[in-house]
Amino acid sequence: MFEIVKSGGWMMWPIILASIAAMAIIGERFWSLQRKHVAPANLLPSVQQWLNKQELGANHIAFLRESSPLGRIFASVLTQRQLGRAAMKEVMEDAGRHVLPELERFLNTLGTIAAISPFLGLLGTVLGMIQMFAGVGTHGVGDPALVAAGISQALVTTAAGLIVAIPSLMFYRYFRGRVNELVVAMEEEADKLLAILQGNKR
Repeated sequence: MFEIVKSGGWMMWPIILASIAAMAIIGERFWSLQRKHVAPANLLPSVQQWLNKQELGANHIAFLRESSPLGRIFASVLTQRQLGRAAMKEVMEDAGRHVLPELERFLNTLGTIAAISPFLGLLGTVLGMIQMFAGVGTHGVGDPALVAAGISQALVTTAAGLIVAIPSLMFYRYFRGRVNELVVAMEEEADKLLAILQGNKR
């Protein structure tokens, strides 16, 4: 493996660094974008129970704010629960806009890695071809080792760039879809909370 990396020339190092960053982001997003971490299923029943028993206090709201992105939306709505539905809806949407960047964290970086990795491979290819033709120009075509080294660098960096780019793009698309699913789920839970609060006011 080291020989393959070495044959790709110095352009392999930024490709390797990009692959390490991509793997770290993919692992972190897999963990962070689980439903239980973003929109726990037991959150709304707990809030409803506190409201029914009239036990909702500052400590409960602080707990919600620290628990999850959905909890932060709930906390924002509950602190303004004396307002009308339209005003609470606006508070909910504003809280959702503040939560969204947390769900999308590192996704732009992953998308950038997916976009630039083929270009890094292409640059390695160009550098390998330059090396090959420079060797041919200096030593003629009688030294196949120089030609082979240039072709090897060109092929290895191209392959490495694509190996990093393809899964990075796949996971970027997957996580984008996952974020959209979680946003819809949080909107549904927040709408249920608004309905509960409106019912308690009657």
